[in-house]
This record gives sequence, C-alpha cells and structure tokens, in this order.
Amino acid sequence: MDTLSYKTVSVNRVTATKEWVVVDATDQVLGRLGTKVAKLLRGKYKPNFTPHVDCGDNVIIINADKVRLTGNKWNDRVYLRYSGYPGGQYEYSPAELMARPRGAERLVKKVVKGMLPKNKLGARQLDNLFVYEGAEHPHQAQNPKAIDINTLK
Repeated sequence: MDTLSYKTVSVNRVTATKEWVVVDATDQVLGRLGTKVAKLLRGKYKPNFTPHVDCGDNVIIINADKVRLTGNKWNDRVYLRYSGYPGGQYEYSPAELMARPRGAERLVKKVVKGMLPKNKLGARQLDNLFVYEGAEHPHQAQNPKAIDINTLK
C-alpha cells in the first residue's frame, strides 16, 4: 500500500485557488448573509480548507442597502464604539448607521468582521470582502461568477 495516499494535503498561499464571487444581498437577512459570506472568505466550502491559510474566495456583495433585519433589530440592537478617552463610549443602532454615508457598506462589513477570526489572518481575509450599496461594482475585469447565497449551508 502506498503510504503517500494517507498524507493530508495542506494548502499554502501559492497553491490556494481563489475565485471571485458576487453575492446579491437583496432581501437577505443580515446575520444569515454574514455567516455564509464569512465561510466563503475563510474557504470553508472548499474541500482543501486549511485553517491557518487565507484560501477563501474574494467576495463582492452588491445591493447592501436592501438587506433585512428581523423583528425590531433596526432600533433595538446596540453597537458600541470607544474613542479611548474617559466617557468616550458611543452607542448606535443599525438604523443610525444606515443613515450615514456608506452606512450599508459599514454595517455589512461590521457584521462579517465579527464572524471572522480575531487575528492577522482574519484581518487579511476581511480585505477580500468588497461591499457596494448599489447593483454596480468596479470588479468586472476579474470575471466574478454570481452565486445564490441561499444554496449554501
């Protein structure tokens, strides 16, 4: 029996096959969209997933301004931010964030960032996420393929 058939093949930066995918966020629930996008960024849907390597895809999210939140989370959910100074803690809701310029992009990125690892690899994987409020994106040269996020588990 060949002993090489039992070796686990780990992907490295050179052998990783990264693709460009487009996800339409129209009428998608924000948290469920975020979990699936985080799995795409990490590469967990690939058969050669390696946890310590950036082997995930580059994800483009379009129509981020049409994302949904269930219940009354638009106003009841509270996000916190801290300036670093005493008394400098600010709280805001998703509705307040969406009212700002590029608010939908920031909201989706914030949600996906919370679902990635909290280390240098997670920061590198978040750089592979591109979020746009409208239906247009400037990444046509990469020939991204459109996927239906609802077919993923």
